[in-house]
This record gives sequence, C-alpha cells and structure tokens, in this order.
Amino acid sequence: MPELKSLKALAPALPLLLLTGSCTTPVVPDETQPNIVLIFLDDAGWADFEPFHKNHYPTPHLTDLASQGTQFHNFYVPQAVCSASRAALLSGCYPCRTGVHNAHGPNALGLDTTYQIMPQLFKEAGYVTGGFGKWHIGDMDHTRPHMRGFDEHAGIMYSNDMWAGHPENPDYWGRYPLRFWENGEIAIDSVTHEHQTHFTTWFTEKAVDFIGKHKDEPFFLYVPHPQPHVPLFVSEKFAGKSGTGLYGDVIMEIDWSVGQIMKALDDNGLTDNTIVIFSSDNGPWISYGNHAGKTPFREAKGTSWDGGIRSPLVVRYPGKVPAGEVSLNAFSTIDLLPTLAKLTGSPLPGNPIDGKDVWPIIIDAEDATNPHDFYAISNNHQLQAVISGDGKWKMHLPHNYRTMNVGGKDGIPGKYMQDSTDWALYDMVHDPQERQNVMAVYPEIAERLMQFAEEHNRVFYE
Repeated sequence: MPELKSLKALAPALPLLLLTGSCTTPVVPDETQPNIVLIFLDDAGWADFEPFHKNHYPTPHLTDLASQGTQFHNFYVPQAVCSASRAALLSGCYPCRTGVHNAHGPNALGLDTTYQIMPQLFKEAGYVTGGFGKWHIGDMDHTRPHMRGFDEHAGIMYSNDMWAGHPENPDYWGRYPLRFWENGEIAIDSVTHEHQTHFTTWFTEKAVDFIGKHKDEPFFLYVPHPQPHVPLFVSEKFAGKSGTGLYGDVIMEIDWSVGQIMKALDDNGLTDNTIVIFSSDNGPWISYGNHAGKTPFREAKGTSWDGGIRSPLVVRYPGKVPAGEVSLNAFSTIDLLPTLAKLTGSPLPGNPIDGKDVWPIIIDAEDATNPHDFYAISNNHQLQAVISGDGKWKMHLPHNYRTMNVGGKDGIPGKYMQDSTDWALYDMVHDPQERQNVMAVYPEIAERLMQFAEEHNRVFYE
C-alpha cells in the first residue's frame, strides 16, 4: 500500500493571485531538459481507475504508473466544463481572465491568441511539440492547434457529441460535421460512428510514433483523449472485455493507451527523463447513468462541488517525484504551466497568469507550502466557491446548481433539477463530501475565505 502523506501547513498570506509573466528564460535546473507527457481525459470520474478506487475491471497500467509516481487526491480544475478547464490547463489562467467558459461549439473563437499556451512556450525553449486528441479551445484557423504551437497534431476540434448523433439535439448539431484534423488540414470531413471506435487507438499510435521520432530531442506530448465523454466508443479489441458494460470497456482501453505510451518511453530509453502527468478535465457527466464515471464526492460535472472539480492526478518523474505515494497536497491545473515552464527552462507567458510554481509540493519538499492563499472556482461567469491554498477549507458562495432528478441510461441522458446553496463552509479534511456547513463553528475561517472571494470578485467581475 502507498504511504499516505499528511497535509501541508496552511500557506501564509500572500498578495492576490496576480502573477505577471516574464519573457526571461529561467535557468534549467538539470543538465537535460525533461520530456513532458500530459494525458488529459474527458469527463473521467475520480474513482474510474485503480489505484484511486477498487473497480470490477482492471486498470493495471495506471496502477503501474502510480506505483512509479505519486497520486494526488486533492487536485482541482477551476471550472468543471470542457473548454474552460482545457483553456485553464494550457494557459495557466482562470476562466474569468481568459473569458473561456463552458463548452464551445463548432466555429468558436475559443481562447484568444493573446494568451500564450504550453506548446508555444516549450517551443521557445527548444522543444518539439505534439498533440493528439480533442482540442476544444478554438475552431477557427488561427486558434486551432497548428497555429498554437504544435508541430504535429491530429484530432477533433470540439466534443465528440457535437454531431448528428447527438441524443437530444441531432437536428441542431447535425448542421456541423464533426471533422478530424491533421496538421491544419481536414483528414476526415465527417466523422462516423466507425471512426470514433478507432479514436483511442489512433491517438495512442500517433503518440507512440511521436515519441519514437523525437527520442533524441526534448518533446512535449499532449494526449487529450475524447473518451470517456459520451457518446462512448471502444475498439473491437476491448469491446465486452471489462464484463461491466461499455463504460468499463472504454476505461480499460484508455488504460491500455497509458501502457502503450509508457512502453514507448521505456523502449526508447526515455523513462528517467520524462515527466508523465495523467488527469481529467472534470468529473463525470452523471446524467448519463451507466455511461458515466464514478466519484465519491458531491455532485459532478458542471458544478462547483468536488464531484465536478476534483480530478484524479498521477505524476511520475523517476528520482524526483516520490514513487508509490499518495499526496493530499492541494493544487490546480492552472499551476502546471508555471511549474513545467521552470522545469523545462521555458519562458513564462508575456500575459498575466494565475498559476504558480508548485514543484516543491509535487516532490514533497520539506516545509513546502502552497503559494496560493486560495483557488477560485467558477461556473460560467460566476464565482461560486473558493478553496484555501492548502485544500483544508472550502467556501461556497450563494448560487444555483444542477443536480440529478431522473438518471439516464445507455447513452440517453437523464433529467436535472435546480437546487441552491447559501454561504457554506466545509471542512474538506473531515467532510470531503461537503455535507456539514461549519460556518458557525469556524467563523474566523469563514470570514477569511469570504474576504478572498470578495477580493477576487472585485478584480475580475466588477
């Protein structure tokens, strides 16, 4: 069993989250720049994979990856919806800064090009860059991957349900063909069901090929799988393999993909000099019932409760990130850009960013504390929650949210109903399911987080 680390102490008060980037290239900490492999799933539940949760289907490759790295159990996305989450990951910025909220459809501008993203910055440091999977932060020529720093790219520009096969609005979505792009050109003008069964395999094969071609130079490999977002598709080799239904089959194929990428790193002698990061853009889309993932936390995708914003995370970097351990240290996707920029010797963006370097937290350095006072959690254009930098406390602002009324099944979504919360403080150490409002018990902590929320709202929403 992995060793369970204790939470870090509460971070001392720091100025508000504004971090202005510099174009000065940092000093590379090691003689060799590490490769980066970032695997980012779509709508995967926190409990979909072992070792995060014991399931009736095996996921041995992720278990293996975790045994060689660290599992992070308090890893957050700033908004639990596709485009907003992906833009935050790649830019290091909150959705309220970039204006990228929710899930963009076809022909969307997406993330404004004034915001620099990971592949652009890594290229400046001499990296070759490849991205294979779902993009979803821009579907205009100047906002697609080939214009945003990727030397090689293949995949779809938005979610795989935005097509004529949509279960609720086929006439609307059928107006837009779901296209498969390669290096700035349309390779498949209208994706079919048959094509989608090959997506996980295709993106894995392209990732493996990319590793082999660029083994002698530093690379950034981004693999944002479209699965397990509905509609679910799996290749013939995994159909029925889990014995638990289609969703289990899909997760097993994703696990196979992780194994293939790890094997390619091993075969090319790159394991020790490659940082592998595995996570998901948000929690499961529980409206789809047996076609959705699992989370032990409250609510799910599209909400600011932890079932929506807490994602599984594994980081492997042999000899640097502790192996076989579980960390409760909290941090966010917005922190990955500045952290990886420092490790790769890449410049920070010229635009302001919100993330901060959390490498000491990732490697569990002695006395490491989170550099953030708090993390801001939004839904659409509304700030809905703040989490203390150490992850111990979470404050919800008054807001409405969706919750399940009638569950869905076999690819047909269920029905939501509206609920609401008032100001509410939760002790996330003893109550991670956010059941007991403890504002009256800890008024000083409540007041502190309310002040953070008011400060954030003044900066971004007034």
